[in-house]
Amino acid sequence: MGYEKHALLFLINLVLTPLISSYEPPSSLVIAPHCTSECGGIAIPYPFGIEKGCYFEDMDNPDSYPIMSVKCNDTFNPPKPILGTNIQILNISLEEADIRINSRIAYDCYNPNGNWSRSSNLVQFTISSSKNKFVAIGCDTYAWFTGIRYGKEYHTGCMTRCGELDDVVDNDCNGVGCCEVSIPDGITNISVNAYSFYNHTYVDFNPCSAAYTVANDAFTFSQRNLTQDLSYYSDLPLVPVIFNWGIGMKNCSEAKKDGSCLCKSNTICSNLKPDIEGYRCDCEDGFSGNPYLPQGCQDIDECKGTNDCEKPEYCQNKDGGYLCKCPEGYYGSATKTNRCISNKKPWLVPVIVTAGIGGGIIILLIIAFIIHWRHGERKLTKLREKNFRDNGGEILHQKVSRMDVLKIFTAQELENATDKYNESNIIGRGGFGVVYKGILTNNHHVAIKRSLKVDPNQVEQFINEVLVLSQINNRNVVKLLGCCLETEVPLLVYEFIKNGTLFDHLHDEGKASQFTWNLRLGIASEIADVLAYLHTTISTPIIHRDMKSMNVLLDESYTAKVADFGASKLVPLDQGQLATMVVGTQGYLDPEYMQTFELTEKSDVYSFGVVLLELLTKEKALSYGKPEAERCLATYFLRKMREDSLFDIVDKNITNGPIQIAQIKEVANLAKWCLRLKGDNRPTMKEAAMELEGIKRMGSHQKYRSGKSFDKLENYGDHSVRIPINDDGNTSGKDSDLYSLPNFVSPLGDGR
Repeated sequence: MGYEKHALLFLINLVLTPLISSYEPPSSLVIAPHCTSECGGIAIPYPFGIEKGCYFEDMDNPDSYPIMSVKCNDTFNPPKPILGTNIQILNISLEEADIRINSRIAYDCYNPNGNWSRSSNLVQFTISSSKNKFVAIGCDTYAWFTGIRYGKEYHTGCMTRCGELDDVVDNDCNGVGCCEVSIPDGITNISVNAYSFYNHTYVDFNPCSAAYTVANDAFTFSQRNLTQDLSYYSDLPLVPVIFNWGIGMKNCSEAKKDGSCLCKSNTICSNLKPDIEGYRCDCEDGFSGNPYLPQGCQDIDECKGTNDCEKPEYCQNKDGGYLCKCPEGYYGSATKTNRCISNKKPWLVPVIVTAGIGGGIIILLIIAFIIHWRHGERKLTKLREKNFRDNGGEILHQKVSRMDVLKIFTAQELENATDKYNESNIIGRGGFGVVYKGILTNNHHVAIKRSLKVDPNQVEQFINEVLVLSQINNRNVVKLLGCCLETEVPLLVYEFIKNGTLFDHLHDEGKASQFTWNLRLGIASEIADVLAYLHTTISTPIIHRDMKSMNVLLDESYTAKVADFGASKLVPLDQGQLATMVVGTQGYLDPEYMQTFELTEKSDVYSFGVVLLELLTKEKALSYGKPEAERCLATYFLRKMREDSLFDIVDKNITNGPIQIAQIKEVANLAKWCLRLKGDNRPTMKEAAMELEGIKRMGSHQKYRSGKSFDKLENYGDHSVRIPINDDGNTSGKDSDLYSLPNFVSPLGDGR
């Protein structure tokens, strides 16, 4: 009974599923009289349907799965509508063009009898970004959310740790026992996985990690969520998830052109978001019904409901609206505010009285509007002043007044520059904020970063970081131009770089073919110089903490510009390492950092090593579509190096001659050095920068360094040999950590 009680508590606290009212839906929602209009009290409106011929089928793609087909499973009481094989439908909305379903959670459990885990895969519709979130629950937990976004792989995730149950706060998913991540738009083919760092060895009160996507209105969190062992139950709790749906694979203009568009009379056809195929239909104002059916949108008779006419008999209905018309012998507009006046009575007195009353009302309304407007302006001004203080504006103002290094923008300036943060101006999203393209009044193009959250307890650190970044004088760092502190979260304004990211140029086939070895080597050298500059040259060293090809921008001349310091940390001069929560991108994360939670400059070195691999191979740091042994680029590269098969994975477009091949070997050796498991055995970024400068010089001479054996010696420039060599020419056992990356760096299989 104890397990059943725990499971019941888990169900109660995990999800608050809204009640679904039972009603008999009107038959006008279906396409034909023989079509079943509901299942178990849930309406099944066209384009969804149960019987053959009662749901939309894409005739241009006859072999595609009929995703609008619903099965009414009457083995349950009441029956349940099922989508696909076993996905229960909770609600279908025509107005919002979304579908609410029940989804299983992913979990990973450990108990004395062994290990149980389960992943969760969701339907092929596009998940609603505004109505769902991704959640992970556990005290020794990390979880990944993967999918396809605009034709490319998308990955995100979060981690949560806690030592005692009392550390967890009910209804507060703050990273202790529970973490959550917002979901961007346009994601399909979703998969969710949950993992444990140490098999829950040190948190015996929490046997399981759980992860799932869930509707915003159906999630709550409690301590009790951490105590259930999910592996004991075959029927796991279900959570509601909301997906968007559309019609077919064409946009409105294409469907209208070939006559296949379902949006007929009295409807509006809308394309789905950019790069998402399909369209949706809505009834025009003044009409209601099912817009996907012929004649489905019928006129609303406002005269039978709420209207503004003086008397019901004065109301005349028309398509899409109504008129208030005075009867014969009267004149006026017949509305409640301007009534009908009889022609048989003296007209002057009523006109004067009406004009006086109307004029008085207008004056009162104007006065009330002015008072309300001034009150609203004062409230807005006070709110902006409060935000300015809370975000450290006064501290920043004092320092800027002395240093004159940073422009303070107003909230109105940046709102105008981004067209009120229009989604069409979004040029990037990340775990720390959204980046918009903006045009200032002087026609200067800028990039505006809108943070997701700022910890009020770290305001002074944020201010110091802004000041340090504003003083960085390096041509290879995206320049911080200013900030705005009047909003709830700070806004940062950067120079605008329009040639895309290093990731785009490497993984876009059209661009990569023109991306020569000399360009790649120069970019690698510039990135190394920047990181060395951040680590050693400026007065307060900075650890970037999220170095990856997506955070390197390229200008028109392919000069590298390192960007996105949202995760960066300032390093006090008296500290060589910082204890901090693990933040970064899967595939680039330093394994030692993930194990110890101690951030050092060598964490950037490891991430830089992965970027070098991308430049060498044109492969992604993490590719779930590849065989398990090849998913993690760092692990795969190190295995190929050990097998003396480097050129099996090097991009064939860059092996154009002996000098290039020699340079590639040297860069591969440098990457291997950077990817050592222990940070103390990696080079500093200054050493890496010097190595790359030496490798570049090889290409400027007909003769390049000889006497080095790529296979055996593995020297690094003018430095001493870093890898011990036995008498037989092989690396010694002391270097075995180079190939012993822990499995949780790239969760493959069961993630351990």
